[in-house]
Amino acid sequence: MASNYWDSSQAKYWTFTRADLATSRDDLAKTNQALHTKHPLPDTRHLAIYLQNQLSKLAKRMSLRQQALATAQVYMKRFFLRVEIRKTNPYLIMATAVYLACKMEECPQHIRLMLGEAARQWPELGITESSKIGECEFALISTLSSRLILHHPYRALLDLQGTLGLTQEEVTLAHSMLNDSYATDLPLLYPPHVIAITAIYLAVVLRPAQAAGLAAHSSSAASSPAMSGSVAQKAFSSFGFRQDPNKMGKLIDWLAESKVEMESVVDATQELISLYDCWETYSERACKEGITKFMKDGAK
Repeated sequence: MASNYWDSSQAKYWTFTRADLATSRDDLAKTNQALHTKHPLPDTRHLAIYLQNQLSKLAKRMSLRQQALATAQVYMKRFFLRVEIRKTNPYLIMATAVYLACKMEECPQHIRLMLGEAARQWPELGITESSKIGECEFALISTLSSRLILHHPYRALLDLQGTLGLTQEEVTLAHSMLNDSYATDLPLLYPPHVIAITAIYLAVVLRPAQAAGLAAHSSSAASSPAMSGSVAQKAFSSFGFRQDPNKMGKLIDWLAESKVEMESVVDATQELISLYDCWETYSERACKEGITKFMKDGAK
């Protein structure tokens, strides 16, 4: 395992530019044009939210650690960057991603338990033999080229808590936003510390009263985002201004002295805000129906 992110397979092979991601997805769409025409799906960001929410529900059902869930979410993103989702059983892929992630994060789950919990969570799974998860695991590992070690932004958040004098309330809100970030392309675009700094910025720039309400909102349900799109837009509009002369000033000074690319932080902030805007028009039903249609067609 690479203890340094910059020496890891994540940095060398699974971090892309936006142009790279767009090209990969366009190529996949062109190769599967007939399926795209026959089975249109909702906005890709809505689909990402749906998959994240479904994984979160399974993880909650099984009382899994957040890091294992985050690893499963990244495996899913990588897999569907290489494989057309309409050719798969997404529920089987999700169950397998969680199963593999639990192994990698040293909290393994018995394959029969995984199948049972997944089948109860998703009646659409349609799998009764645990060997199917084993077969899918092999395909998942092969598609990911056996590069399975991940670095997450949670550690960077904890490391910076003392340095930046963050309150527990700010850390909690930033942590919620890190959870939300896995519904975006950020894990495929930027190093973990950039994503952590982005969440910290958004948590700090919000007024304490707002932050308290947002943190409560994020904990109200597994499918709730950390903030609304309108509040996120307000936070972004104040980027660079010292609302709090102490806390904000300390953050701005630290960023100025660090070697963090501010362009990356600004872009990551916009990505998160775009997610919160998109979340306000998200329909779970539309995503579920779209997936059900191509799964039924594939089962014929």
